[in-house]
Amino acid sequence: MALSFGRRRGLGLGRRLAFLAAMLAGFADAAAAAEHAALDALVRAYPDFLAGYDATDLIWRDGTRMPLAEGRPAADLAEMLRRGSILDQIRLPYPAGPLTAGVGPTGDPGRVRNRAFFDKMYGNCWKGEVRPRLVSVVWLPRSWGRTTEATSVNSVAQRIAAVSAEVDALPLALKRYAYPPAGTYNCRTVADTGQPSMHAWGAAIDISRAHADYWLDHRAGDNERPSQIPTEIVEIFERRGFIWGGKWSHYDTMHFEYRPELLSDRAATESQPTAAELRRIGSESDRRR
Repeated sequence: MALSFGRRRGLGLGRRLAFLAAMLAGFADAAAAAEHAALDALVRAYPDFLAGYDATDLIWRDGTRMPLAEGRPAADLAEMLRRGSILDQIRLPYPAGPLTAGVGPTGDPGRVRNRAFFDKMYGNCWKGEVRPRLVSVVWLPRSWGRTTEATSVNSVAQRIAAVSAEVDALPLALKRYAYPPAGTYNCRTVADTGQPSMHAWGAAIDISRAHADYWLDHRAGDNERPSQIPTEIVEIFERRGFIWGGKWSHYDTMHFEYRPELLSDRAATESQPTAAELRRIGSESDRRR
């Protein structure tokens, strides 16, 4: 009887181990599927530059291959912010749409950036490669009406102009959060990481500093939530492919940057201007300069 009982116990343990192995395999499959979905979104977001990917590399249309993970295991956030891989920069999903009431930002989706990736796409500003690609944009022509500069790569400047037109049509109580802008192109690094800011590639805009909160400006232990930029403004930016720094744990509520790969297909493509619309918006900005 003891032997029979031992066999039954062994069989139960075997089943538990098999179940655990199946669970782990399922988690691995889910993680691999999420990684592939994020890479697919990355390739779709930049069709003029990216051709695809394989098990190890991101493949550019000019034949350049960039390692996805650069041979390093996944690091903690602080390390990723300083030298994140291509997979690191798309690892965290961005929460498009309104944040749930009473829930603050968690994680820094989009704040991790692989420098080689963006240098290749937009140029290295310290080598003088970004400035020749900048074009002027009139920000809020009916309300502020002055020019700022952004990159023409990926039609970022035209998309900012499209955002400007929509924000300018909002009631004053809402659009007052958007001007005067605190800057677009700026060849500089991020304060706590030493890595280039998205502003260094001309693909970001900071709206009014007067209504903004920045995580470094708050004292240690201060649990006060950052002030909220109107949801209407955030949604306009997100529809045009820009993510908002107010959805980062290291929050920067005046900051928006062009990162369509991190938005859902609907958020990144809904109401995106057509090529003809982008040309028209650009022409109107030229006339107002």
